[in-house]
Amino acid sequence: MKLFVAGLSYKTAPVAVREKLAVTPSLLPCHGCRLKLGANLDEVVLLSTCNRVEVYGTTPWVNGNVHGIFKNFGVGETDFAPYLYVKEGDEAVRHLLSVAGGLDSMVVGETEITGQVKNAYQKAHDAKLTGRVMNRLFQTALQIGKEIRTHTNIGRGSVSVGSVAVELAEKIFDNDLAEKTVMIIGAGKMGEACVRHLAKKGGRSVLVSNRSFERAQGLAAEFGGRAIRFDDCLSAMIEADIVVSSTGCPQTILHRAEVAAILAARRRRPLIMIDIAVPRDIDADVEQLENVYLYNIDHLEAIVRENVRMREQELNKCQEIVAERAAALMAKLNPAPGGQPGIRPRPAFTIFQPAVGGSSINPFNHQPMNVNPITQ
Repeated sequence: MKLFVAGLSYKTAPVAVREKLAVTPSLLPCHGCRLKLGANLDEVVLLSTCNRVEVYGTTPWVNGNVHGIFKNFGVGETDFAPYLYVKEGDEAVRHLLSVAGGLDSMVVGETEITGQVKNAYQKAHDAKLTGRVMNRLFQTALQIGKEIRTHTNIGRGSVSVGSVAVELAEKIFDNDLAEKTVMIIGAGKMGEACVRHLAKKGGRSVLVSNRSFERAQGLAAEFGGRAIRFDDCLSAMIEADIVVSSTGCPQTILHRAEVAAILAARRRRPLIMIDIAVPRDIDADVEQLENVYLYNIDHLEAIVRENVRMREQELNKCQEIVAERAAALMAKLNPAPGGQPGIRPRPAFTIFQPAVGGSSINPFNHQPMNVNPITQ
């Protein structure tokens, strides 16, 4: 058997191309069955996320070039060849282990991909599309994902503005956000994202203030919170523990004197103010007030950059783990002579091959590519 992965990702294809091949989770078994039959695969797992669509499989051969596999997605005459990559044998193994560990993600070290790999494998397994090779490959990949996060710092440190805001709030409130009130002023997308991250931590309530009261009501309903009229946002701030401001106003809307006036009514409770707006909504002098913690977009993005740098420093350690585990897995899948037949680590011929005696097109340069027929 020849083990391979064929696909495209955010590294090779824009979203306009990726979305044409994207498959919703509920349809993964159906598309997997279609791929297995249409591309003559013995085993197959289809992985589809917002950043990649990949087919993992084993096969004695595939008629036609790599583009032929993706014809089975039923997407018409779209030419995906310029965007596709193919990896075989040990290279395919290392690729999946890297994907499952978050090493190949747009945000290095992100954890969501491990769950997506697990879901893709589980659906293929339940649909009886996997066998000895895919089972071992994906079970190992999921183990490696856990090992990488346990023994390295690849997943440490928040790498989005919203998650950094949560991280800062947790430090100030000693990891206890459950009883805190979050207030958003304005309805900017980044500010809204911050509030979503904070709300996931179980905040007691969410207050929403916006120039359009109707917009404030809609957003408040989404969070199960309360809408505040824009003119009343200062008085409502007495209730808040965390204020996220993202109005898009051309001038400052919260000044030091105004914030100082509400501190007495708050009984000097700590107040975190996160200013996502550009130009800034909150006067920089507010930071000088006692028990007020002010962060602007530059503060948050500086933390994001530092956390990304720290994660990237862990890549070599992670890749060493991947290389070691990939070699061990290939040894199990390709045992010594006399053992159970396995897979060839690096086939001498392309796995995407035309009928006997023909030629195929190299998907990377579109040039004719001579191949030897496989005898069955």
